[in-house]
Order: sequence, then C-alpha cells, then structure tokens
Amino acid sequence: MKFKVGDIVFAIDDDINGEILNIKGTTCTLLSDDGFEVVYEAYELVKDRSKNERLDFSRNFNAFMGENYNESKKPKKAKIPTKKKKEQPPMEVDLHIHKLIKNQKGLTNFDMLNIQLDTAKRQFDFAVSKRISRVIFIHGVGAGVLKAELRYFFQKYDNIQVRDADYKKYGLGAMEIYITQKAM
Repeated sequence: MKFKVGDIVFAIDDDINGEILNIKGTTCTLLSDDGFEVVYEAYELVKDRSKNERLDFSRNFNAFMGENYNESKKPKKAKIPTKKKKEQPPMEVDLHIHKLIKNQKGLTNFDMLNIQLDTAKRQFDFAVSKRISRVIFIHGVGAGVLKAELRYFFQKYDNIQVRDADYKKYGLGAMEIYITQKAM
C-alpha cells in the first residue's frame, strides 16, 4: 500500500496510531498520538480510513471554498442577551358550571349564572391583588348570556381591555382581559 506524508496510520503489531511525517523508500516515520516519532516499515502499517476520510473531506472542502476559507471567517462577536420583560402566562379561569360545582341538580339557569359570575368576580379580584395582567375566562359558547354578562361587568373598569381569546386554542368560547395594574 502506498502512503503519503500526512496519512493517519496505525501499526499492525503495536498499539500506536499517528500521522506520517516522512517517507524514505519503504521506511515511514510517524508522529504518534503520544507525541513521539516512531519508525516503521510500510508493511507494518495500515491506513486508518475513517480518520483519513475526515481529513480528505476537510481538505477538499477548504480547497473548494478557497485556500484561506478558515482564515477569512472572523469569529463573530458573542451577542450579549438583553433582559426582556418576562411575560407571565395568562391565568385561566374555566367557568363551565360542571367545573365549579359537583352537582347542578335543582339549580335554575339563573342560579348557575350567578355562581359563574361570582366565580369570575372572585378570580378577577385575585388577579388584581396578585398583579396578574392577563386573565382568560373560558365561558363556553352556549346562548351567549354568560359572555354578555362578563362584558357588562368588565365595562365598569377603565383599566381593562377585553377581547376574544386565541381562537386556535379556545375557539369562540373564551375571552381574554388585560389589566393595567397602575391605575388600580
């Protein structure tokens, strides 16, 4: 097998790997991975194909991209991350009646609506006291009575913006309120 200077080889009978530094006739001088120069006859060496293929690829790549490809690329300056305001995930309040009470038997629609509105008011007060700026009220689709009552309730406040919640996540059955905490 023909070797050339720069080939990565390993000795057949020894546990020595290295790069060929010099070739004179059939004698090869290699620099071992340990940093020593060792002399072997060519028939005592075998090319390490996996390492040579990686080296050939990098040589061909650099030749393809230009001789000074690696040198022309200046290291980019590391970007210093700027502090961003941590946006809290919105607080979700599910106002479906079966989520609020265990048994609805004997309750009128008016009673259920009052339970839902009382829960919404309590959760709204909690959000204000804990300085939570976004709250999603999941009201469901239904006839729209609860949604209308919630909008009427939130109209009383100047520091609240009401809009429909994310359609992809909640469909038409939720509203999102933004509370501006400074004015409260």
